[in-house]
Amino acid sequence: MRRKVIAGNWKMNKNLSESVSLISEIVNKIKKIKTKVDIIICPPFTSLDTAGELIKNSSIKLGAQNMHSEDSGAYTGEISAAMLKSIGCEYVILGHSERRTIFHENDEMINKKMKKALENNLKPIFCIGESLEEREKGITFDIIKEQLERGLTGINNTNLENIIIAYEPVWAIGTGKTATPSQAQEVHEFIRKCAKENLSNSSAENLIIQYGGSVKPENSAELLNQPDIDGALIGGACLIADSFVKIISSI
Repeated sequence: MRRKVIAGNWKMNKNLSESVSLISEIVNKIKKIKTKVDIIICPPFTSLDTAGELIKNSSIKLGAQNMHSEDSGAYTGEISAAMLKSIGCEYVILGHSERRTIFHENDEMINKKMKKALENNLKPIFCIGESLEEREKGITFDIIKEQLERGLTGINNTNLENIIIAYEPVWAIGTGKTATPSQAQEVHEFIRKCAKENLSNSSAENLIIQYGGSVKPENSAELLNQPDIDGALIGGACLIADSFVKIISSI
């Protein structure tokens, strides 16, 4: 049985002191949870080092929200995979819809980042998803397959086992809208079917596929109970310890 993986993407929120307070509260609250679940927090770059220290004696893993595809160089304002690894990051979010739409990252750029993360033993949380316009046109599966194929180009089967796929319908991120459990399950099932075309059945069955799109305590149990949904990539709800822990507890 696949383990559930809950990741919190803090985005551009929480200064250092606020991060310390939130992480400390989360660490204390999850001590009471007996559910077997992998928990990842992805604070801003400025809080990563401190976050790593605060979660050392807990079950929480550390992730970053982005990274550059080069090892080093004249890339003002950027962070490399090796830098993230050096402060204890195990995961990195890549291909998030906000990176694609606001910062114009394309599939080729994301693919380079994916390869560089894996070279540095970072596990990518690889985000894919369609816009509202694309869903209304009935091309959701075409978009998903294209993003999967382009984002994973040149990545071998062994490395695929170290990747988490996060399906995030763009129309349901930060909008308050959520894909229904059946809508989300339909796409997750399709992603696993695509994986089976490149992996063995057993490897595809073991692939972790998260859902990300306005997940909150009120809808998490029904979403996470779907057969192909293996966890959640959480935005706003992870910024409040109570709601983040309630989602974890709902598994």
